[in-house]
Amino acid sequence: METTREKEYKPLTIPKLTWDKKTLNETYGELVAQPLEPGFGHTLGNALRRVLLGSVEGAAVTSVIIKNANNEFTAIPGIVEDALQVILNIKQIVVRNTSGNPGKMRMKVSGEKTATVADIVADDHLELINTDHVIGHVAAGGELDIEFFVENGRGYQPAEWPTDKAYQEDGRIYLDAMFSPIRKIVFDIEKTRVGKDIDYDKMILRIHTDGSENPFDVVHYAVSILRTQLEHFLTSTEIPFNEISSLPEEEEKVEPVELDKLGLKDIPVELLLKPIEELELSVRAHNCLINAEIKRVIDLVNVPEEDALRIKNFGKKSLNEVKDCMKAFGLHFGMNVNEEDVKKVLASKGTN
Repeated sequence: METTREKEYKPLTIPKLTWDKKTLNETYGELVAQPLEPGFGHTLGNALRRVLLGSVEGAAVTSVIIKNANNEFTAIPGIVEDALQVILNIKQIVVRNTSGNPGKMRMKVSGEKTATVADIVADDHLELINTDHVIGHVAAGGELDIEFFVENGRGYQPAEWPTDKAYQEDGRIYLDAMFSPIRKIVFDIEKTRVGKDIDYDKMILRIHTDGSENPFDVVHYAVSILRTQLEHFLTSTEIPFNEISSLPEEEEKVEPVELDKLGLKDIPVELLLKPIEELELSVRAHNCLINAEIKRVIDLVNVPEEDALRIKNFGKKSLNEVKDCMKAFGLHFGMNVNEEDVKKVLASKGTN
């Protein structure tokens, strides 16, 4: 009796994914996927764009209690803006929720002052991103006292007024919320060559976020959603295209380096390899350092403080100025940072 042969399938072209390391940061990323099967650029680009825009989780303020304001259409004593303008400003607060659980924040600003996000005290699992954002202007003798309630969600949520309790019994004002950390998604499709064939696709996906999530993580999240949903459309065992198709050559894996072991915890590592212009030094201090061949931030932090004073025309005044500028970023003289370790950290994060 003749045995039934297992069906043979034609392989698919497996794309290689690369991030533009020169532009990748917390708010922007450019992902290139190539080569893709003809037509797959628009198929995958549209799917990813729709999921990224509407399904990525984020945090937002969903309700507030503003002292001396029981609704959004009233004036607040001692505050330049009315309640409606303050609420519009509150909606633009960018929050990162590290646990996904609901949380609270509190602001209490008295006297003549501009109240910003930096004045808000948040629960430990909530991190405020746009700390310079203005909430309101307090006049002399005035007070802006706000309690914020933060939730996690997806997409857009209209203000959810409770139906089972008295209207605003606690003075709370409910807000419509946009949870998505995505600000803009654009993708372009170009043609690319595979051997003699020139009709394969190259997809360039450009991702803009609000800083609460980075582009690398939101793409991972979106692909996880798509994969989970599509798995339920399988009617039998999945065809193993990954096994029968050719994969792109893998780049050499870089072992991650822990920042705290390098003494760089809570420091933007990308800054270290950038020019000293990033520190916004005075012209005199800048020129002295450049003349001494100190052109990058890492070169500067590795200079012992006593050696810095030996730089030509670099006196104590310039020294103190540079120390203050570095201190703003958590840096100091004599850090002895190993450049190769920094590059390994950046490589493990997918940045330059």
